[in-house]
Amino acid sequence: MKIFEVPCLEDNYSYLIMDESTKEAAAVDPVEAEKVVEAANQLGAVLKLVLTTHHHWDHAGGNDKIKQLVPGIKVYGGSLDNVRGCTHQLQNGDTLSLGSYLNILALHTPCHTKGHISYYVTGKDGEDPAVFTGDTLFIAGCGKFFEGTAEQMYQSLCVTLGSLPKPTRVYCGHEYTVKNLQFAMTVEPKNERIQQKLTWANSQRQAGLTTIPSTIEEEMETNPFMRVDLPELQFQEMFTLLHLVFGPFFWGALVASLLLKH
Repeated sequence: MKIFEVPCLEDNYSYLIMDESTKEAAAVDPVEAEKVVEAANQLGAVLKLVLTTHHHWDHAGGNDKIKQLVPGIKVYGGSLDNVRGCTHQLQNGDTLSLGSYLNILALHTPCHTKGHISYYVTGKDGEDPAVFTGDTLFIAGCGKFFEGTAEQMYQSLCVTLGSLPKPTRVYCGHEYTVKNLQFAMTVEPKNERIQQKLTWANSQRQAGLTTIPSTIEEEMETNPFMRVDLPELQFQEMFTLLHLVFGPFFWGALVASLLLKH
């Protein structure tokens, strides 16, 4: 399996996943269809599938165009999302194959959108795992809660994605790594792994390079949203995150919730 990132728009990533033996390929979130098709042509790849993580325009907005450019291509998306140009709907646990070697497992990872799908890709025997997480899991961060709850995001991050093999490479939908790690430092200022990764990420970006992929293991070491079960983080992180999310309304909401409980 070969994976190629295709930077799109301001900070989006589309991807090409290619089975080396057959040159068959899948495009993940090809928002700039022409750019993705050109990249595939340069690689000698034959586009067969589009894997759409969710319905937002900066991920699904190129689907109609890529269907025009590649007649007969299959466009996949979550059954609970209204994905533009979708020809085949997926539910949690559905599987696809690509070429003669690759297996693709659809994982329902809701919250950012209610039908968000992450795609777990492996070789036939489960080797060389990678997961394409769209706007659910970012490097050192997670997506906004547009259509779901904190409980759903916890399930998506810490249970569904967190149960994948630790070496699984993580390919996310946006280049937000530096800002995410800066925030992570405010939550865990003594975490040396976060400090090291932030230094590395700054160096990468200054050199015009990407910060992808990460791994599930790295995220469990550095991503505050995947570390919420740690006792030493729970109190500090809860108040830090809620204050950032709700701002001055947080304290009033907290008092009101406590009063309602009594």
